[in-house]
Amino acid sequence: MEIVRMYGPLVGRVLLALIFIIAGYGKITGFEGTVGYIQSVGLPAPQLAAVVAIIVELGGGIMLVLGWKARWAAAALFIFTLVAGFLFHAFWSSPADQAMMQQIQFMKNLAIMGGMLYIVVYGSGPLSVDKNR
Repeated sequence: MEIVRMYGPLVGRVLLALIFIIAGYGKITGFEGTVGYIQSVGLPAPQLAAVVAIIVELGGGIMLVLGWKARWAAAALFIFTLVAGFLFHAFWSSPADQAMMQQIQFMKNLAIMGGMLYIVVYGSGPLSVDKNR
């Protein structure tokens, strides 16, 4: 059980961070598509929003992996994921043929938010720059 306490938080942080690191990188390589998607929901300043999303996803994801300022990174990613869920996965107002997929995406966001909240409350764990602070 001690091995799980030692390595579990690191593995958990890496697994949570992967979705953000991959998404942030994808937003860089497909920047115009990202801007177009943001425009499609009517947000102002879509290019700025895309840059902010890249910074939050890549920066926060890397911070989580390292366990550096992990509570702050998790809090930022919690808020980001909450906002993204309501803006981009509004299954309650989606066309019938998209509602189930949007609901799955929304529920995925809730699960990720649960993981982020756990890090905010309990810290990064022993194998981290923060050393569980």
